[in-house]
Amino acid sequence: MTYSKVNTDDVEKVSNAMHFLGEPLDCQQVGVTMARCDPHWKGQPHDHTADGHEEVYILIDGEATVRVDDEDVMMQSGDAIWISPESTRQIRNGDSESSFVLVSAPEDTDTSGDELSKWIPDSVQG
Repeated sequence: MTYSKVNTDDVEKVSNAMHFLGEPLDCQQVGVTMARCDPHWKGQPHDHTADGHEEVYILIDGEATVRVDDEDVMMQSGDAIWISPESTRQIRNGDSESSFVLVSAPEDTDTSGDELSKWIPDSVQG
């Protein structure tokens, strides 16, 4: 099969907010998580030093703060933030519900040669 599909409602919620979608979607190299955060919800502070995963957090709806190391980064709907594997990160939700899409993958430290060029699109159609 060339694709897989899952609905977040069919994936067990973890930590009272997160639906880990990578395994149900049979992802091989990327992690995808949907986080629906109740008011005042806080995620666990963590990093990805051991597995070398960089992450992108995209705030789909609401407002929240992402604490990266010792800095609070205010997020509004439509904001995206990249976080290095070594940085400690934590979502801290405010007074209202918010929704994030979190994407993670191993950091590629080799940016030389043809390997990188296959990931850069010549054009975007839409």
